[in-house]
This record gives sequence, structure tokens and C-alpha cells, in this order.
Amino acid sequence: MRVDLTLRALQAPDVAAAAADAEALGFDGVGLTESTGDPFIACALAATTTRRARIATGIALALPRTPTAVAYSAWDLQALSGGRFALGLGTQVRAHVERRFGVPWSRPAARMREFVLALRAIWTAWETGGELRFEGEFHRLSLMPAGFRPAPTGHPAPPVLLAAVRERMLEVSGEVADGVLLHALQSPEVLREVTLPAIGRGLERAGRAREDVEVVVGLFLATSDAEWEAIRRRVAFYGSTPGYRHVLDHHGLGALHEQLHPLSRAGDWAAMSRLVDDDVVALFGVRAAGREPADVAAEVLRRAAGADRVSLTGEQPDLTTWAQVAQAVRQAAASS
Repeated sequence: MRVDLTLRALQAPDVAAAAADAEALGFDGVGLTESTGDPFIACALAATTTRRARIATGIALALPRTPTAVAYSAWDLQALSGGRFALGLGTQVRAHVERRFGVPWSRPAARMREFVLALRAIWTAWETGGELRFEGEFHRLSLMPAGFRPAPTGHPAPPVLLAAVRERMLEVSGEVADGVLLHALQSPEVLREVTLPAIGRGLERAGRAREDVEVVVGLFLATSDAEWEAIRRRVAFYGSTPGYRHVLDHHGLGALHEQLHPLSRAGDWAAMSRLVDDDVVALFGVRAAGREPADVAAEVLRRAAGADRVSLTGEQPDLTTWAQVAQAVRQAAASS
């Protein structure tokens, strides 16, 4: 079991040092989010100050971009990192795609499936020197002159990891992706009863095996009361979003979503947090304050049962303590 660190909303001048610190503390990978800046630039900065850790977009938005634009960025990052880059892609929700990026929205799962296939066609043309011929429903690619082809990187094409929440996107991940990035608003029950079976259906459809897809579980971790309250705010925010309602419904908490959603539209974030009690936070977050790393590691592994990798996420985390938990997780997984 590998343990990564997701670095959220860092300013560009802070990324290189934060990634170097994460690697020095023993994390296996660093994920850079697309929140307040460009994740590809952040990954480039992180690649220059690390030597071992995997560097990943966690995630970059696919739908506001074209496959060719993303293919160039990922290719360069694979070369820059010496083969340590992973391309994490997600769709975002309709309001952001249409109103923040100003591009059309439709059929996100179908678009994402085709996006991955188009990326692979582009990379294959670059690697082999062959013609680019991709005919899809949303993208038709047939021009790649020699002067616009980057040189081979000497490494395999970057693995493509898809962020997936609902069952259709989980199935697409199993069908065409190299991995799936699971949101931290996910309980062990949802992972076992909904998520892994959906990935399995995609694998079966494509004639692939479970080992063909890396499953990465996002996990909220709190080592202080302040971090626990930060998780409460994030659970309230995500729980207010229709796209995550099925997770709450799975635990009989649909009424909580009905309360949170109108408050989010009104921007009453304080009231939203007050509606999320500790029992709900504990469905999705691990409270590590005052506990031995080995005990926390056992809970992390229970929550990630059936997955291949864990990515810890939080706000203003105590990285030294998180690194101790990460080491305990690896040791416990190796001995089990």
C-alpha cells in the first residue's frame, strides 16, 4: 500500500518546497489540485525538487481542455520528472464547466472515455512516428506534422487516472483508464458495495483484469481539533452537492443533503457545518489526535480495503505526524 499526499490550493511559489518536504518525509507521491492555479505548472515545479515520489495532477480538468493540449503537457511532465508523472483527470460539474470556463457541457462520462482514448492515440503517434488517426464522437484528430511531434521521452506514456464518484464514471475508469481517483467523501461501505463493483463492471466490459487499474482512495485525516473542524466544513460542502448525494443516501442521510443544499446556495457555510455532527464526520474522516500511528494505520487500511493506494488530504496538516501514519500504513500492509 503506497501513501500519497494531496497538496491543495498552494500558491505557485510554495509548491516546489512543499513537494520536496513531502518526499523527504517519505510520502510515495504528491498530488497537485486544480483549485486556484494550473496543476500542470504545479507539477512541473514539484518535479524539479523531487527525485523519487510520483507527481500527479490530482486532478486536472479535462472538459475545458482538448486532448491534444493535455497530451503535450503530460508528455513534457513525464520527460521532466524522469517517468514519475501520472495524469489525474476529472470532469468538474456542469456549472463550473459552463460558467467558469465557458465551454459546452454534455455527457461527461462519454466525453471522458473518448478523451482518454484520444490521448492514447496521440501518444502512440508520437512514440511510433505513425499517423494520427482518431475518429470519435467529440474529437476528430488527423493532423500531426513532424515539426509538431515531441521526441520520445524514453519512458512509458503517463498513466491516466480518472476521478470518479458516480457509477457510470467508475465504470468508464475500469474500462479505459490506468487508475481511478476516489474522492475522500467515501465510506468503507460505499467503497465495498458501490465503488469497487462499478469499477469491476467496467473491467469486465473491456476484458481487463483488476490489476490493470490502480484504485486510489482519498482520505480525510485530522491530527488536531482544527483539522477535524476543517473536515467537518468540507463534508458539509460536498454533502450539499447533488453529485455526492448518493454517498449520504447510502447511509440514510439524504435528509442532511436536503438541509445542506439550500444553505450552500445561500452561502451560509457556518450553518452548514453546524448540521454535520461528529458521527457524520467520522464516516469519512480519520481522527488521529492522541492516537498511536499504528492504531491510525489500522483504521486507514480498513477504510481502504480493496484499494491499492491511499492519498491523504486535509487543510494545514501536521505533515510530520501524517508521515508517521503513512509509514505505519506501509508497515501494516506489508505484514498483513
